[in-house]
Amino acid sequence: MQINIITILLATLGVIAFVLLFVYFFQERFIFQPEKLPKDFQFQYDNQVVEEYHIEIEKGVSINGLHFKTKNPKGVVFYLKGNTKSIKGWGKFAVDFTYHGWDVIMIDYRGFGKSTGKRTLKAMHNDVQRVYNKIKKNVAEKYIIIYGRSLGTGFATKLASVNNPRLLILVCPYFSILNNIQRYIPLQSLSFVVKYSMPTYKWLKYVNCPIKIIHGTSDKVIPFKSSLKLSKIKPKLTRIYPIIEGGHKNIHNFESYHRALKEILNSKLPETIDKENTSLGFKRSKQS
Repeated sequence: MQINIITILLATLGVIAFVLLFVYFFQERFIFQPEKLPKDFQFQYDNQVVEEYHIEIEKGVSINGLHFKTKNPKGVVFYLKGNTKSIKGWGKFAVDFTYHGWDVIMIDYRGFGKSTGKRTLKAMHNDVQRVYNKIKKNVAEKYIIIYGRSLGTGFATKLASVNNPRLLILVCPYFSILNNIQRYIPLQSLSFVVKYSMPTYKWLKYVNCPIKIIHGTSDKVIPFKSSLKLSKIKPKLTRIYPIIEGGHKNIHNFESYHRALKEILNSKLPETIDKENTSLGFKRSKQS
């Protein structure tokens, strides 16, 4: 009996060790699904004015991006994309912002598209900040919106936490990547092996601009409840837009998503509520 217990214990420990090693060595294949593009690839988008650029971070490391331009722009949307493909495909979403008079700047992360360099969490945060620094040399921060979708929501939140943009828009955000992985592998010890934990909830505490969260209620990749949890961190600054029946990859196919974007992009800041002419300050009396 004692031998059986020891055998079961050793087998369990062996399985846990195998899972931890598997997560440690193969996590990048699940988190990042890049598409690489040849150096001579030409970006083309119908009815869009776009300029390609390269930012040299250091020797052997270059970040490739696109600048979608409008006439007399209201400002710039710094768009941080999801974990798949490259900006070749993501570029089509720029129209959702240029239509409302906003320029859009997108980048490919290291190893995506034409961007080069070895990926680490610190390096990727640094890349995003370097691009942001370039933007704010030409545009005042009160005219810069940081937009993150899926994987990009973590980078967007971290960036907003150490800068002063006009707005932070998060679409399908995760509470943390570690939290999302633990939905499938419920091991507390995962925190020691996940190199890209991306604790959005920690960074959100230090964001001081208005926060707009858009999330599909039928999202199976990142559950809607992650946005509900995030919305409680800075409730006075946060507004959440639920997209009823919206999923993770198809959220842009819902009119409610575009109505939310339109409202957000055309809103005037700061947003205030008139306490004198609304029920905001009303309190129920004991008699009622």
